[in-house]
Amino acid sequence: LIVFFSNISCLLNNLTLLYTLCMGINSQKTIKEPIEFQGIGLHNGLKVNLCLKPAEVDSGIKFKRIDIESPKNIIEASYKNVSSSALCTKIKNAHDVSVSTIEHLMAAFYGEGIDNILVEIDAPEVPIMDGSSFDFVTAIKSFGTAEQNKPKKFIKALKKIEIKDGSKYISIEPFENDLIIDFEIVYKNQLIRTRRKEFKLSNGDLSSIYNSKTFCLYEDIDQIKSMGLAKGGSLENAIVVKDNKILNEDGLRYRDEFVNHKILDCLGDLMLAENRIFGHIKSSQGGHQLTSTLLKEFLSNKSNWEFANSEEKQKNNKDKTYLDPIAVNA
Repeated sequence: LIVFFSNISCLLNNLTLLYTLCMGINSQKTIKEPIEFQGIGLHNGLKVNLCLKPAEVDSGIKFKRIDIESPKNIIEASYKNVSSSALCTKIKNAHDVSVSTIEHLMAAFYGEGIDNILVEIDAPEVPIMDGSSFDFVTAIKSFGTAEQNKPKKFIKALKKIEIKDGSKYISIEPFENDLIIDFEIVYKNQLIRTRRKEFKLSNGDLSSIYNSKTFCLYEDIDQIKSMGLAKGGSLENAIVVKDNKILNEDGLRYRDEFVNHKILDCLGDLMLAENRIFGHIKSSQGGHQLTSTLLKEFLSNKSNWEFANSEEKQKNNKDKTYLDPIAVNA
């Protein structure tokens, strides 16, 4: 009996140690100190100053338009606040104050595990930088992150939800303790063509996703500009494809850069779920609009998901309201 109880005590100590280590890995995070950026907006062409600031536990991600009078200038980074998904993701608060092209910055937050941060910005669009998340990620890694004394919030998919728009498609289905994004692009252009890639967040190395630049077809530029967009676009911040040629002198960074960038956009848009997601995302010819629609369909019904954290799960079960199952969009 003495040996038995000794073994049980040892096991409990090991489990306690394991739990402590896991809590450390899965603790909420913010940044250690403010980080400043300058650049131009891809679509409005305006010069912009942006400053990332540490934030308290459970405060989430908030944008603060410092060019607008407080308190109307705070915009919560939530799928509920998405107001437009035309060639970028735009969020807006109840006072019609907005910020757009947030997806590359949000993808950096997702990949680097940032849960709580204040984004101060003096213009209505996040700077495009080089067209990827590279500058944001490099700075966050350089300045460092700070663990906070509370676990991250994870939600896991309980059933498959899918959205269809003609030949375009996106879905989420259950997958334990990880996020997978399986993305396919389909272009008539002979250089881009049809490409597909599966990205698993737990694999660790996100470099090829972070560093992949936004792209467009040369023949689409006039139409995009006629919409009042891409005023700040150039070969410095976007890959331009004309027929079977890359117009940028330095070419592609990766062979699969086009689909990599679509995964980057998807990852950034998923950060608007306000919680980390355990699930398997599959998409063909998707984009900001489909991802936004999926989040709204998936998260609006609490029978589609549950918190993976036991504490949050208990809270959720207390006020859980089961609605009619959401029909599949066709």
